Amino acid sequence: MSATPVATPPVSEVDQLLQRLGVPRAAYTGGTLAARSPITGEVLAQVPQQSAADATAAIGRAHAAFLAWRNVPAPRRGELVRLLGEELRAAKADLGLLVTIEAGKIPSEGLGEVQEMIDICDFAVGLSRQLYGLTIATERPGHRMMETWHPLGVCGVISAFNFPVAVWSWNAALALVCGDSVVWKPSEKTPLTALATHAIAQRAIARFGSDAPEGLLELIVGQRDIGEVLVDDARVPVLSATGSTAMGRAVGPRLAARFARGILELGGNNAAIVAPTADLNLALRGIAFAAMGTAGQRCTTLRRLFVHQSIYDQLVPQLAKVYANVQVGDPRTAGTLVGPLIDRMAFDGMQKALEQSRALGATVHGGGRVEGVGGADAYYVRPALVELQKHEGPALHETFAPILYVVRYQLIDEAIAMNNAVGAGLSSSIFTLNVREAEQFMSAAGSDCGIANVNIGPSGAEIGGAFGGEKETGGGREAGSDSWKAYMRRATNTINYSTALPLAQGVTFDV
Repeated sequence: MSATPVATPPVSEVDQLLQRLGVPRAAYTGGTLAARSPITGEVLAQVPQQSAADATAAIGRAHAAFLAWRNVPAPRRGELVRLLGEELRAAKADLGLLVTIEAGKIPSEGLGEVQEMIDICDFAVGLSRQLYGLTIATERPGHRMMETWHPLGVCGVISAFNFPVAVWSWNAALALVCGDSVVWKPSEKTPLTALATHAIAQRAIARFGSDAPEGLLELIVGQRDIGEVLVDDARVPVLSATGSTAMGRAVGPRLAARFARGILELGGNNAAIVAPTADLNLALRGIAFAAMGTAGQRCTTLRRLFVHQSIYDQLVPQLAKVYANVQVGDPRTAGTLVGPLIDRMAFDGMQKALEQSRALGATVHGGGRVEGVGGADAYYVRPALVELQKHEGPALHETFAPILYVVRYQLIDEAIAMNNAVGAGLSSSIFTLNVREAEQFMSAAGSDCGIANVNIGPSGAEIGGAFGGEKETGGGREAGSDSWKAYMRRATNTINYSTALPLAQGVTFDV
């Protein structure tokens, strides 16, 4: 079981990174929010926090900016997003490394997150010329009916630590081309990547010129209270919130009370099915990344695995061997595939779930803390493979850590029923070469998740498709497809170019 020690203390790199990224030192010194690196647990910076009053003022600036920005033609708005993509390309190496240091991701994942930001900018630039409405057939002669789409207002974004910058970009790139302004409240666990991203965006705005009003992109750093300001302010008609299902249960009703739109990206207790015909080598690789990538801290992480009884004794021992030998340690070290958990709370949650599994008689491979890496406040663990006799206990609830529960199945209907037998409905997959099983899994009678894949794992979505899930995942959709509609309002227009006034449905009203 290999583990890599921590090399250079990350704190020595952060100031230089932030300076190269254009963040003023005043934005990360002398404050009360301790920004830590999970690599060592050490404090990287002391970030000043905004108050609820500051958040209200930021919303006010963003609302004023929206009133001007909505009148800028959409293709011109797209030019700003194009410049943002250029600035992200120039800063990719530094921002990717900062993601690694502050969120604990391995370098390819840190860089991949920035690439995702670049990709959504490219998507949004093209979208700026494709905000299409419909021409609709009308029953009235001499009339034309159509729909048009208009900017909605201030878009609030509350993001989580595990994708500290990409989720903002999914929302901001689309909101900007749709004509909205954006107020961003990042996770208090990852404020430095937010400060860096904001500085990059401000450079794009400076290059864009005076068409971009002051307040178009606002950043507010702080605790739950300033997030609540975004939730409750009537000037924020759409809010994207990423976090736990518990957070969504608190946010959703408050948005509904004022008839605001919620784009909720919540829990994901994701599953995969390995059928008898599966390509086991392909499945093994897909399972390993989906279950262990980002130390199990993705909303799309694979957490439950249903293996057909005929191949269970072939696949699971191979998987256990991979788990035993995967390199855990400093994510900046070559060969490391599993970095640290974000903090002590994540570690404690993982250990609690493993204790509950053992109490049910489960066989647990791995799961212990890895010593000799980082300091006392850094939490490195062996990924855990948990063989359950039944689909029960902690497997039914998301634990944000690298735990994979494995259960045997006999019939495909049984496996699909277990896939669907949890509260969350984000992502799912099946490994099979049987077209009937694949099609059944993707049908209305199959997976009830927002994402259903065949012969790839549930983790690692592209920006071209709409991202999000059903049930306790919240129902929100971000990134590609027609997700842009959440950031705009629709108007149905009927134009009478005749001299008559026929009414719909044959109604007469002669005066």
